[in-house]
Amino acid sequence: MAHLSDTDRDVIRLANHPQYARWLDQITATGGCAHPVHLSGHTTTRDTRTGEVLHHYDTTSEPFERLPVRCRNRRSTVCEPCSRLHAGDTYHLVRAGLTGGKTVPEDVRHHPRIFATLTAPGFGPVHRANNGKRCNPRRGSGQCEHGRALGCGLEHGDADPLVGQPLCPDCYDYAGHVLWHAHAGRLWKAFTDNLHHHLATRTGQTRTALRRTLRISYAKVAEYQRRAAVHVHAVMRLDGASGPDEPPPPSADASALADSVRSAAAAVHLTLPYHPALGEHELRWGVRLDARPLRADGGPETLTDDAVAAYVAKYVTKGATDTGAGLDHRIDNPAHITTAPVTPHVRTLMATCWHLSSLPELEPLHLRAWAHTLGYRGHILTKSRVYSTTYTALREERAQHRGAHSTIADDPGTVTESQWRYAGSGHTPGAALIAAGIADDLARNREVARDASNTATGGAVGTG
Repeated sequence: MAHLSDTDRDVIRLANHPQYARWLDQITATGGCAHPVHLSGHTTTRDTRTGEVLHHYDTTSEPFERLPVRCRNRRSTVCEPCSRLHAGDTYHLVRAGLTGGKTVPEDVRHHPRIFATLTAPGFGPVHRANNGKRCNPRRGSGQCEHGRALGCGLEHGDADPLVGQPLCPDCYDYAGHVLWHAHAGRLWKAFTDNLHHHLATRTGQTRTALRRTLRISYAKVAEYQRRAAVHVHAVMRLDGASGPDEPPPPSADASALADSVRSAAAAVHLTLPYHPALGEHELRWGVRLDARPLRADGGPETLTDDAVAAYVAKYVTKGATDTGAGLDHRIDNPAHITTAPVTPHVRTLMATCWHLSSLPELEPLHLRAWAHTLGYRGHILTKSRVYSTTYTALREERAQHRGAHSTIADDPGTVTESQWRYAGSGHTPGAALIAAGIADDLARNREVARDASNTATGGAVGTG
């Protein structure tokens, strides 16, 4: 008989378990989550008037006496099923802020809206994929002080591993790159503060008067470029002072908002205190900035609401690993940096984080804890309070739709007592193989259903 692998033996063990069918139901309920969290405990619902037990659930009757739940990790490299669900939630969250729905009035589609991209500045020349043009053309054959060419006359394709790498690593400002990442949150705050001032000037109002008449709502997502620098995509909308229920004044249109975004970003300057080992760094946004109005009536040159929502949803599931710009887990010691499966450029950025964290003046930045993200400490997606719904509300809506909330638990005449504890996470080798198969089947079923819907409606449907 052929030798069985550990995975094969584990599959056989699971298949022979007396509660195998129930275990399959549990894994299917998690969507085939690749790294589920296992809980053990119980929940009891009683009638508050009589004390009668109306419902009791205990994991002692479950397979392996535990209940698996989704890990809810947004990164596709960690858990594809959960990242797909997170992308769907993001799509609906962003789209609701553009077209209404999910507690947002539908009239917001007629409010001024733009899609803006803010980039990091340059920290040194890097190789570029330049649409079939030469990378960094330069007259003459000048060299930097380290003996490397100041330009590059090659044509790089998108898949060329040189793209994003510095022409001269010794000339590259690695400290500036890391410090810019560490202060990206402050830069965004300075930008949004400036934006109110610049929009007020452009519409002929004082800043105080502007805040009494309108509100700027947004949802933004951070993305790593090939040069391992973060840039920000933001959907921005102008509302009246009370929020999305009220339109802004006529003088504040999409064109005024787009122009104000450009001037407000250019005006941001954040000067860090001088340090003997680092010199002085002035942080600002990059000169490459895009701000495109979104119009409800569409048009050949207009981004559609669905396309923008799908674009943001696509990038929210990407981790630093997807672009080769870091790792999806924290680094415990510097030896892990030398063995990390990243480019020399990214490895140097990680090492710079580790080194700078030893400087007392930079200790509040906690750069060592964020070395795996190259110093960037922000959330991948953030939004203003009234832009649209929340992830929590979307999850609750989905749970109610699937019948996860019983009518007994929702009865005001009942009380529910629960006690849960963490009982581990992840899969055994055989369970991981079965869960991956379930996840693939569910994904295939969604594709079939989506294709059928497209055929019936004659159009495309959104992510989720």
